Amino acid sequence: MAKPLVSIFVPFKNTSAFLPECINSILAQNYTNWEAIFVDDGSEDDSYKTVKQFSEKDERIQLYKNEGSGIIEALRMAFRLSSGHYVTRMDSDDIMTPDRLEVMLNSLLKHGKKHLAVGQVKYFRTDGVSDGYARYERWINQLTETGSNYSEIYKECVIPSPCWLLHRDDFTACESFEPNRYPEDYDLTFRFYRANYKCIPCDKVLLHWRDYSTRTSRTHEHYAQNYFLDIKTHYFLELDYDKSRPLTIWGAGAKGKTVAKLLLKNKVPFYWICNNPKKIGKHIYDQELLNFDYLTQLKQPQSIVTVANEDAQREIRAYFKKQNMLSMTDYFFFC
Repeated sequence: MAKPLVSIFVPFKNTSAFLPECINSILAQNYTNWEAIFVDDGSEDDSYKTVKQFSEKDERIQLYKNEGSGIIEALRMAFRLSSGHYVTRMDSDDIMTPDRLEVMLNSLLKHGKKHLAVGQVKYFRTDGVSDGYARYERWINQLTETGSNYSEIYKECVIPSPCWLLHRDDFTACESFEPNRYPEDYDLTFRFYRANYKCIPCDKVLLHWRDYSTRTSRTHEHYAQNYFLDIKTHYFLELDYDKSRPLTIWGAGAKGKTVAKLLLKNKVPFYWICNNPKKIGKHIYDQELLNFDYLTQLKQPQSIVTVANEDAQREIRAYFKKQNMLSMTDYFFFC
């Protein structure tokens, strides 16, 4: 029986310093029936030349220039030019472990369609990984180990963009790279969630995720916090908001204010609660800030929590537990 072809989409721009490591990690895969489609999104360094040298030696590496502009159009082009039964994305500055494709493909072959193969990740940086990224790594790997990624989807992106694998038919069914919403990887994750593709638990590190100061996710406006909150609110209203139940926002910091503006823009009524005595009774955007105990006066409320402090989050979770409220049904942490 012929081995299925895996298509790897690799958009790139000005990553010539990292491309050789990335490409060599693809070439070193234990599973060899793959095609890697590299799309140059307007590089101004030697990135195109670097990939071209590899493509001339191995026909599995295909090289194109983006016909449009931006990472979404580069990904669309790569998908359009691909022919694999299974599809995945890779970032041009990261490194696959040698068994990444093999482990993921075997998982999907075992579980079948409507499943999503994911893998654990390991951050690395020449001058050391920050505490924030180390915490994110532990958090996302714990979710991946049990396949419970969607359980905290409103906190952060729960599927690493360069570490998933999906059957082509399922990818097409969830709109592939068609939407124009940024961050594009988080938007795609929500569409996996909407399609109810089951995450297959994985206890292995399959990707080394590079961090550096000029990384796109650190510098481009499309990856700013307001874009993340835009996507979270958009999908919450589509997928988890119950119009028959009262809605509350917990927290009146910058994130709470942004979510409030988005709800007002969408004409969604809400109550605004907090546990900061200095803010209770005040009005923001003509909305009165109420004491958090106001929740007990509402019948079956849903709550969006925008409080970032971890100690406060633990207290809020304990409060919800006392009220017999369930995560992802009654309350949703947006940070």
